[in-house]
Parts: sequence; C-alpha cells; structure tokens
Amino acid sequence: MGRTRAFAEIDVVRAARGVFWSRGYEDTSLPDLEAATGLNRSSIYHSFGSKRGLFDAAIESYLDDVVRPRLEPLRADVVEPDALAVYLRGLRRAMVDEDTALAKNGCLLLNATGSSLGHEEGLAAVVTAYTSDLRGAVASGVAARHPELPRESLELLTTTCAGLVFASMAIVRVDHAAAAAMLDAALDALERRAF
Repeated sequence: MGRTRAFAEIDVVRAARGVFWSRGYEDTSLPDLEAATGLNRSSIYHSFGSKRGLFDAAIESYLDDVVRPRLEPLRADVVEPDALAVYLRGLRRAMVDEDTALAKNGCLLLNATGSSLGHEEGLAAVVTAYTSDLRGAVASGVAARHPELPRESLELLTTTCAGLVFASMAIVRVDHAAAAAMLDAALDALERRAF
C-alpha cells in the first residue's frame, strides 16, 4: 500500500505560488520553496516532478483562485450591463487600494512571460488561453453595456479595455498611479462609449 500524503496539495501549491509571485520563477530557489511549503526537496520532486511542475501547478492555482472568479460575472449566460464596470472597479481596488499580491507583484502570468519561461511553448499556450479568456470576458461586458454599438465599435472598445487591463497589470508593481489611470481610462471609455 502506498504512503498517504501528509500535506494538502492545494496549500502547498498556494504557498509556492506566493513565492513565485513575489520573486519570479528564476529567482525562486528550491530552499525558498522548501521553506514556504514545509516540504523537503524530495517531496516536492515526488509530488510535482520538478520546480517547473510546481510552478505550473501554481499558475493553475492563480487562474483558479485569482483570475477566473473575477471574470465569472462576465461569463454568465446573461451578462449584466454593469458587469464590466464592476470588474474594472474591483480590479482597481485590488491593485491600487488594497494590500494584495496583485498590487505588490502584478500579474503572475504576465511576469512569467518576461522571464526565460516566456519562450517555452507550454507557458505560451497558457498565456494565450488566458489573454483570450480575458478578452472574451471583456467583450461580453462591452456588448452587455452597449448592445446598440456596431460590431466594429464593439471590437475597438473591447480591445481598448482589455489592453488597458493588461497594461495596468504589467505596470502596477512599479507604478500604482499609472495602473490606476489605465483602469480609470478603461472605465471612462466604457461609460462614454468613446468609439
């Protein structure tokens, strides 16, 4: 009979996610992960295969715990007209007004694309799916807020809002005011239907 795991995998992954998020993949060492998770090196390798395997699990955890819950109202069968504005305001609070990992470190996935992992096919596929999901959610919110707009205008407003969201998540770790201004610009464009 196999040995029973003496740890909750989700807790280990979340602890590792915190280290990867604050330090980045390349600057996170196995001793850092051992200290954060309470597991020794052999347990990490046994459970996740490698440091990269644990990072991949941390990315999935990030998507499940941080990204997807925020996007849920924009993925509903019926999207409320104010759903995108609520999302943008909530994201602004999390990045500018609150003491969160997102405010301190920006987007875990976007940060990873700037590392050596950004050239790897596996991470590229995850990031591509993430950007597509976020853009699709924003498109649903734009269409719910402005059903009267022609398709070209909806596309342009979607691209503008999604681009400002991505830009804010990329810059927030070094300039909270710029991130806030980008999200405010997205809200303004949405409310003024500037296109």
